[in-house]
Amino acid sequence: MKIHFAALALLLPAGGALAQSPVTLESPDHRIRLELAAGGGALAYSISRDGHPVIARSPLGLNTDRGTLDGGTLALTGTERKAVDETYRPVAGKAASVPERYNQVALQFGGKLELVARVYDGGVAFRYVLPRQADVKALHITAEQTGFFFPADYRCWGFNPGRDDGSHEGEFDPVKASAIRPFHYFDAPLVCKTGEKQTTFALAEADKRDYSGAYYAGRGDGGLGVVASLSSGGVRASLAETPFVTPWRVVMIADTPGGLAASSLIPMLGSPSAIADTSWIKPGKSAWDWWNGWAVDIPGAGINTATYRAYIDFAASMRLDYMLIDEGWYEGSAEWGAPSDVTKPIARMDIPGLVAHARERGVGIWLWLQWEQLDRQLDAALALYESWGIKGIKVDFMNRSDQGMVAFYHKLLAKAAAHHLMVDLHAAYPPDGLLRTYPNYMTQEGVMGAEYNKWSARVTATHNVTLPFTRMILGPMDYTPGGFRALRPSEFFGQRRNVKPYVQTTRGQAVAMYVVFDSPLVMVADSPEAYRNADGSWADGAQFISAVPTTWDETRVLAGDIGQYIVTARRKGDIWYIGAMTNEAARVVQVPLDFLERDTSYRAEILEDGKDINHLKVSTARVKAGGSIKLKLAGSGGAVVTLTPGAQHAQAAR
Repeated sequence: MKIHFAALALLLPAGGALAQSPVTLESPDHRIRLELAAGGGALAYSISRDGHPVIARSPLGLNTDRGTLDGGTLALTGTERKAVDETYRPVAGKAASVPERYNQVALQFGGKLELVARVYDGGVAFRYVLPRQADVKALHITAEQTGFFFPADYRCWGFNPGRDDGSHEGEFDPVKASAIRPFHYFDAPLVCKTGEKQTTFALAEADKRDYSGAYYAGRGDGGLGVVASLSSGGVRASLAETPFVTPWRVVMIADTPGGLAASSLIPMLGSPSAIADTSWIKPGKSAWDWWNGWAVDIPGAGINTATYRAYIDFAASMRLDYMLIDEGWYEGSAEWGAPSDVTKPIARMDIPGLVAHARERGVGIWLWLQWEQLDRQLDAALALYESWGIKGIKVDFMNRSDQGMVAFYHKLLAKAAAHHLMVDLHAAYPPDGLLRTYPNYMTQEGVMGAEYNKWSARVTATHNVTLPFTRMILGPMDYTPGGFRALRPSEFFGQRRNVKPYVQTTRGQAVAMYVVFDSPLVMVADSPEAYRNADGSWADGAQFISAVPTTWDETRVLAGDIGQYIVTARRKGDIWYIGAMTNEAARVVQVPLDFLERDTSYRAEILEDGKDINHLKVSTARVKAGGSIKLKLAGSGGAVVTLTPGAQHAQAAR
């Protein structure tokens, strides 16, 4: 760890003020420049990259019930700078280690407010700090003045659910900056291209605690850009014991959209881990009941012990790590009122017996829960689940991003960790860095995933290749891939159903999701029979799903564009996996292999779209660094490649 203090705090006598000149800060690679203006009645900032403006001069400040905290009411009384060079090592994620290098400045305003800003090679983050104040015990933050003003009419992509949307699930559609209105409320991230080469940036937030979530609304003054708009109710800030810290407001910046997809900036901005021993946290793949409609091939299939024994046996046969038991296993799980009891399985469900059956087969059990029902019995329930040997919980229907719900996330994850339980958050607000703070947080929804195939035609190939450049840049997403029954988009309408549902993308795209989409816990969503042929052999792609990792040592996005296509390479140990996905347009992609080890021969096993949308073409090749692989992607299709060093492959064959 290296921390370099570039300058000590510059403090003035009480009542003094520093000269009002811009404060500048650059990224370690000197490509990004942040300029802060504090004085002359203004508190503002601007951002440029390689000398080109990204964010024009934009306002900063907080509106409170005790007055406004901004450049018009505060004088700059001190600054403090530091440079940090560390390494962030995620327990699970898209990389085993991430350089954590940034330059930071803190602007101090007479003990009333601090503005802390950081500039990384991959973007800018800033937050407000309200110090402890003897005369003020609490504040009501009614709004932020934080703006993100654009110097040009950027082309953007955003999901506009409206303020306080419950599930945070929808399409990220193209939108010109000039079309964003004050009544729009875009979820994080709002992704935009600057028009300078392929430079792309995204607006997001990180490390949210004791605060509400934010949306991005139009400025309302006719100008280009957005402002941060808080969820209903604002924020109650307690200053009695500790300084009150707002979330980081983040501008992620990359040379290409793929650079955002490979970024770890949002989890890196999370608070340090609250869990000392993480040895019990195990990422993996899980069989699942709900998406396929409890469609396991036994008499009387449904929510009962026999059905889940069969699912567990399937999970073991496919070498999956877990089985997720979804809604319906406990008394009153369908009730939102008092009758529920999350500590009492229904009579047909022997949870301890299922845990024992699974343990014998090397499979762990996860349990679904409705959040309010769990919260009423939280301590007793988590202790019970730990005593049963449950590995994780999926907590659903939170549907809010206000200050109270944000506090619940932290309470849930902390208490779950105390009982060695991993967590999957559903109907959840966008990720904000919890992956670092609570490594038992494995994944979350807040994404329009494969479940929508059961009742709509909204999950298109275009949607699937938009997600990696938008929602996924914030953190893992529980998209629930694995649909192995496909219809062409022209045939899909009218064929939607709850039991054994269809998807409208190819088998090639189905397997590619396991490489392209981030999720340390990932579902294998279809029914057991979908992964077997009539003769009992594995169906095309099933063995790849069985073998592919869910957490990675290195990630590179090699090619692609928002809503068009993507090619991602990920490394686990010395084996590389490539996933390619396209929108409705068929295309041929030439994948460069410059990332491979020099002077090493690799065996490439290639799975491409085959004779129809439900089959794959299998081929092998010998490749080296400096070469390339040509992949043919059908419309709404995809492909995967496994690259194994020759020596290792030869040893495994013996």
